Amino acid sequence: MPRLSEVITALDALWPPSRAEEWDSVGTVCGDPDAEVTRVLFAVDPVQEIADEAVTLGADLIVTHHPLYLRGTTTVEAGTFKGRVVHTLIKNDIALHVAHTNADSADPGVSDALAGALDLRITGPLVPDPSDPAGRRGLGRICELDHPETLREFAARAAARLPRTAQGVRVAGDPDAVIRTVAVSGGSGDSLFGQVRAAGVDAFLTADLRHHPVSEAREQSPLALVDAAHWATEWPWCEQAAAQLDAISERHGWGLRTHVSRTVTDPWTAHAPSVSTPSISGAPN
Repeated sequence: MPRLSEVITALDALWPPSRAEEWDSVGTVCGDPDAEVTRVLFAVDPVQEIADEAVTLGADLIVTHHPLYLRGTTTVEAGTFKGRVVHTLIKNDIALHVAHTNADSADPGVSDALAGALDLRITGPLVPDPSDPAGRRGLGRICELDHPETLREFAARAAARLPRTAQGVRVAGDPDAVIRTVAVSGGSGDSLFGQVRAAGVDAFLTADLRHHPVSEAREQSPLALVDAAHWATEWPWCEQAAAQLDAISERHGWGLRTHVSRTVTDPWTAHAPSVSTPSISGAPN
């Protein structure tokens, strides 16, 4: 069986920490470099549910997309929810490794997995990495549909193929508009509106879209916007990452067993659709 340090070396080759954004916190959070690794659990969020799942599974390593400590900390006291995660992992000899923005811009990366889940044909990155001579790395992906469909149909495609969440999929734009080209970006993507408009695509699928950026984007162009849950747009990466580690394990004869968590760690738990419209004066209908 490989040691943790060997597995981490392989993961860092897939998602080099040097390619993470300056503000990000990636890499190994806890774990003994000399410990043997037999089972690896992939998940989006390093929350207590995932730590408990790893204990039940008998995993030696958890690989998550989101950091546990993005902005640092002064304590891992078990009375705090993050400290409790750390205590659970260390007590059970489970390591935690994070690949966040370095996985976003990788080739393949988070947005490749998202495009794959939606069965889209990728034509290139939305924001190319200037350090990649092949022009494949970068944030987001520009894609083509296999055949034109309405925005309503494309949103239904996303709702059917991404993991189910309380939010579902929201749309800004004419539901009957024809969609041929799409930009996708796993996770929060409204900072990329300028690049999406420059790409000239018909629609942009991402997550965490806010009122003012969406309102302004819709005023500036006919670009259709499709907003899925943050967790749902990044979960497909877990399956892609597990497959990548499987290939490495087979090549080295490690015999690793990889697992992808099906635990829904999206924080939203229910959705109540609006059923009435207030009058212009504000009086009840």
